[in-house]
Amino acid sequence: MAAPSLDDPDAARRGDAAWLSLALIEARNHLLGALVAAEAAGADDAALLRLAGHAGWYQEWWIGRHVQRSRGERCDAHAPRLSSVDPRADAWFAGRPGDAPAATDGLDATAVRSYLSLTLETTLELLDAADGDDDALHFFRAALLHEDRLFEALAERARAEGRALPVDAEAPPARPQREPLWFAAQRLAIGTPRGGFVPDSERWAHEVEVPEFEIDAQPVSWARYAEFAEDGGYDRREWWSAAGWAWLQGEARRAPRHVEQLRGAVVVERSGRLQRAAAAQPALHVARHEAEAWCRWAGRRLPTEPEWEAAARAGAPRGFAWGDVFEWVAGSARPWPEHAATPGTLDRLPPPGAMGVLRGASWVTRRRRRLPAARRFVAPGHDGAFAGFRSAAL
Repeated sequence: MAAPSLDDPDAARRGDAAWLSLALIEARNHLLGALVAAEAAGADDAALLRLAGHAGWYQEWWIGRHVQRSRGERCDAHAPRLSSVDPRADAWFAGRPGDAPAATDGLDATAVRSYLSLTLETTLELLDAADGDDDALHFFRAALLHEDRLFEALAERARAEGRALPVDAEAPPARPQREPLWFAAQRLAIGTPRGGFVPDSERWAHEVEVPEFEIDAQPVSWARYAEFAEDGGYDRREWWSAAGWAWLQGEARRAPRHVEQLRGAVVVERSGRLQRAAAAQPALHVARHEAEAWCRWAGRRLPTEPEWEAAARAGAPRGFAWGDVFEWVAGSARPWPEHAATPGTLDRLPPPGAMGVLRGASWVTRRRRRLPAARRFVAPGHDGAFAGFRSAAL
């Protein structure tokens, strides 16, 4: 039997040590490619280097230096650790990827590339010696997820800084407009069941009742979004929530991020140049406040998480398209039932009401990460993600 593709989402959760070894090498090559592209464009500040280097630090902290790595999520997260291959690593990279480094002495691209090489070598050696059960492979699978997410974070940073994206396309595909889809009331298991590696945000699968609903077949396009702006959407208080209006006034926003013109034609900034966006491409870099305002203007609403997941799981044969952009859904970030945080989690839950939820994936997301159950927690005013939205009937 042929080995699973490195794009296989199931293998990313359940793949054996041989598959993981190849996937970790491939993920590191993608990350290094993004770092080299950033260097070539003159971007090599401490924040970017910390973001890339965090892939190596996470592997070293939870695998190379962690003597209880084989116990997986049953380990003692605070057990003593071995020394780093670079004594400066903790000062550079400890904490969350977006944190400021405790120190930057010696933090340059050459040092980061060397550290990434050494840590991957150690990771692969330990993976080769690991048992093949879920506990023993837990942190290797988590490290792969972390590296894939960091690649997307580097792409988001490239867009924010006006650099070319480290992927083949600068924008998601344009799709012909399709009629909304209707789904009957159903009982649905959302989330992910136990077995293999399951990110904390997806734990655990549980059944919910989903009333009948109508949902857009694809995310809202630039053509549809521009109608909102042309009708005074950014000037009319009635379309915005209190928090959304405060955000709008504070940001002095007249369009989604990176948009220079919405009326007449949509003109966006990509790779440091102004370009006309295809009308049928999904609206991009939209904050949830903007998505909610558009929905109120259109007499629609954001779909709930169960509605979105039900449509993503069953709607493809009927034309439900997802994976072009992350998509805002209704409600705030919250844990699924029986959730309990695990050591090394990449999905820390925010305080109630503090974050919104993005579902799906973007065209930049690695294919092995495109799963209907995937969730991402982001502040409602954040517009740096490759995010759009679709609507549902009231």
